Formats: sequence, structure tokens, C-alpha cells
Amino acid sequence: MTRAFLNVEASLTGRRWIGPTAEEDRLAEAMAQATRLPLALCLTLAKRGVAAEGAVEYLTPSLRDLLPDPQSLRDMKRAAERFLVAVHKRQRIAVFADYDVDGGSSAALLILWLRAMGREATLYIPDRIDEGYGPNVPAMTELAAHHDLIVCVDCGTLSHEPIAAAARCDVVVLDHHLGGETLPAALAVVNPNRQDEDGTLSHLCAAAVVFLMLVEANRQLRGEGVQGPDLMAMLDLVALATVADVAPLVGVNRALVRQGLKVMARRERVGLRALADVARLDTAPTCHSLGFLFGPRVNAGGRIGAADLGARLLVCDNPAEAQAMAQRLDELNTERREIENRVRDAALEQATARGLDGPLVWAAGQGWHPGVVGIVASRLKEATNRPAVVIGLNDGEGKGSGRSVSGVDLGASIQRLAQEGLLIKGGGHKMAAGLTVAEDRLEEAMARLGELLARQGAGAGGPADLKLDGLLMPSAATVALVERLEDAGPYGASAPAPRFAFADVAVTPRRVGESHLKISFTDGMGTRIDGIAFGAFDGPLGPALNEGGHARFHLAGRLELNVWNGRTSVQLRLEDAARA
Repeated sequence: MTRAFLNVEASLTGRRWIGPTAEEDRLAEAMAQATRLPLALCLTLAKRGVAAEGAVEYLTPSLRDLLPDPQSLRDMKRAAERFLVAVHKRQRIAVFADYDVDGGSSAALLILWLRAMGREATLYIPDRIDEGYGPNVPAMTELAAHHDLIVCVDCGTLSHEPIAAAARCDVVVLDHHLGGETLPAALAVVNPNRQDEDGTLSHLCAAAVVFLMLVEANRQLRGEGVQGPDLMAMLDLVALATVADVAPLVGVNRALVRQGLKVMARRERVGLRALADVARLDTAPTCHSLGFLFGPRVNAGGRIGAADLGARLLVCDNPAEAQAMAQRLDELNTERREIENRVRDAALEQATARGLDGPLVWAAGQGWHPGVVGIVASRLKEATNRPAVVIGLNDGEGKGSGRSVSGVDLGASIQRLAQEGLLIKGGGHKMAAGLTVAEDRLEEAMARLGELLARQGAGAGGPADLKLDGLLMPSAATVALVERLEDAGPYGASAPAPRFAFADVAVTPRRVGESHLKISFTDGMGTRIDGIAFGAFDGPLGPALNEGGHARFHLAGRLELNVWNGRTSVQLRLEDAARA
């Protein structure tokens, strides 16, 4: 076992600190000498596998350079051609979308593109409770009777029977969920996670797949001498979907999100502007904004309210209507949080009683709302560093969602369970999946899922490991350094924001509200930094620091910029501490 960073075997929250490896230290030192970039930034880049010769290019990702050829995906050319036929011939188009942010954003991209071309489309999003995920036979039959083309976005790859029921019209699938051994009888299935794809673009969310299809459509239009709609202006929707769907922020996803955040900062999209206002966002949006302010509100309609409300907000161009929809989504999100808290407490109690040290953490309960089980699974995953599944039971059947950890493909394991007959149905992608299971087979199915996940190494890492990028002196934590660290972002799934330690500092704590902790700290060399730990008094961190007296501590957290009264300063988002 490697030596604990700063010799912290058990911090105030019980975690072991893990620092950069000797090889990462060596590579960072060499990169700093070759590029003259700050060592802290080089440590962050080295941990991401960036070589010195590629550092500058990595810090300035170009969508032009990173965007793949859309036709590198199977069926793409056919999908775009059929889409344009429908546009040129003024055929009736329906968009069948999933009820989450990725589905809503994907639908919005198509509808806005069509609107720019003077065309309209029917939006259909299934009800989570009454219809469940993806295309269903009654809905597809009805849509096929009144449309010439159905485009399924963020769903459809496993929908053999529903797509067969739509035989009266053409169906195009634009999806990213794991494909099966056979594909449905659609005209085109564009999906980087089809089994006959090479996996190069497996990290794309559905909205990114839709964006690539529109890139291909615009290219075909140019071949006809026609200028297509401005796709760069739509990247805010791609960024929202990418972050909210927890797609890895690697490769082209980094460039999509980075450019999308710039577009969003212009506040030109009426629906997103209304959403920012109800969320009281008064600064430029970040990945945190997308994941924790925008995403949950757009999702709230699909979870516990009107399934299509989020998508309708994203395409709305009437400020008054957008404000009303955003307000309703905000109210639904508050209601969702209350439901989530009740289910989370019960799920955590049940999972703890079952044991948190195995390869899978799971819980199931009668009447648990299917709209919050995915969020609760995410909470269990975060708390235990293990794949988690949470299931709501009703009338002898369970509908659940799972969330995974880096390096463990949950979607493939759940799809394997469905093939083995232990699930009624199931599927998803590496980091998230959904399932339906008979209640009398629940224990058997979860035991088998645990076996499959264990084979991938789930449960091998301890929940107490806190990974750090390196050590900083307070005097080195400058505004300029934080701005350079942001160049290595955006940060999110598979690209966590860098986390640094400050050794042997004196801490001045102050409790804020019921559970938050504000601090300032110094190493005695003249520089003092402020920090904040949200919810610190809900665990051991707040009380230990607040009652630490004159003790000195090692601190660990993420650096961020705090703007107050026109002054910008460095702030530490405190995550952990240990006695020095």
C-alpha cells in the first residue's frame, strides 16, 4: 500500500489521503520545466495523462480540431438524409424523447433547428410512471398513424416491439444507451454504443449525437447550396445535457461544454435565462450550475410533474411563458427534494443494515417514487464509493435506477441480468442504468448483479480514500493560479476538479446557519485564505474544527474564485481536514 499523503491515515471524516504518485510528480516537474506552467497546474495535467508536449493544446481545446466526422458513426448519413427529406417535402415529423435533461435537450435541438428552417415537429415525452422509459407500443402506433417520420432521441436502441409497431412510418434512433446484439427495425440507429461501433465516441450523451446529426444535415445542405441553421448557438443545450447526464468530460465533450458555457453566458436562450433567474444565478454559468441548478430543475418535470415541461421550456421564445414554466419547475424541484430526502433516509438505513462494504449498495421500498430513485442511488454511490441501485416497489414489481463509479460498467451488467431473465427489462450506459424487476426475484437479481460488478473491481476501493493533486502553500493559492487551473477544465465526470492540501495551518472557524462552516487559515507566513464547508456540521468535520482550539490542521479541498463587492479572492471549498 502506498504511503498516505501527509501521513493522514484517518482524517477527521475517517478518510485516508492519497497523493500523486512518484511518476506523476516526476512528469509534473518535467512539464513545469518544459512549459513554464505552474507546478500545481502541471500536477493536475499529469494526473489526467497529459504529456508536456500536449499541455498547451489541452488547455485550449478547439471544437474544430476535436469534433469527429459525423459519418464515423454508423447510419449517420442515412439518418441525416431521411431527416432532410422530411424537411424538404414538408413531411410530418414527431420527436419521441426521454424525460430527462439529455432527452429534453436532444428534443430541443431538433425542434429549434427545424424551427429555424421554417418547420415544426410534434414533441412526445412519455410519462415516467404511466409509460416508463422509452418508446412504447401504444404511443408509437398513434404517432405513426399521423406522422411520416419519428425521431427517437435518448431512447429507442432496445425498443424492438414499439418500433415495429410504428411500421407505417420511418423511425430514426439517435441514442447513446448500450445496444443489444440486435437492433430494432428502424431506418437508422445512430448510437456510439452500438455493439458494432468501436467505442471511440462512447462518451457522448444523446444530445451530442443529435448535434452531430445536425452537423451532418448542415453539411448535406451546403452540398445543395443551402445555408443551415447556426449550430454553434445551440451548444448551450449540448453542454447542459452533457453535464447533467454525467457524461465524461474528456475528448470532444470538453470542447462542447467549454464552448456551450460561453454561449449560455450570453443569456440569449429565453428558457435558460428564466431558469437562471429562478435559480438566482447571478454569475457566469459553470459546470456546477449546469449539474446542480439547471439540471435538477429541468429534470423535475419528468420526475414528478409534466414530463414535457423541461423540454418545452428549452424551446420557449416567449419570456412571460418561460418565466411561468421556470417557476413551476422550481416548485416541482422543491417538492422533489422533499420526496428525495424521505426516500434517501430510508434507503441509507436499509443499505447500512445490509452492509456497505460489498461490490453493490442497494435498497428497495414499497411506494418509493420512481422519479427520485436515481437521485437517491447517486447519493448512496457518493457516500460509499460503490455502485448503487435504488428500487421503488409497487404491485409486485420494482422499478429502479442505478449509478456507478469510475471504471465499472453498470449498464452492461444490468443488460446481462436482463438477458439472463433475472430482470423484466434493463439497460443504460456505463455510469447510469434503469431496471424493472419482479419483487419475488429482487434478492436473487441483486445478488447476481453484485457478482457481475465484483468481477469489474467494484468494492475494491475503500470509501475512505480522498485523492489529492498535491500540496500548496497559502501564498501560492493566487487568483492567477485558480484561473490557470480553470483552463484545464471544465471539470466533472471522469475529470474531477483538482483537490489540494494545505499543511499545518492555523484555522479560525465560524459556524454559519445550522450546518455550514466558514473558516480562514494561515501558515503564519502572512497569507490568509478563506474557506467554506457546506453541511460541515451534518458530519464530524464541522464540530472538530469548530472546537479545535489552538490545534493546527492539514486541510484539503478545491480552490475557487469568490467575487464579492467587485473584489475577487481565492476561496477553499473545504472537503476534509486532519490534525497536523
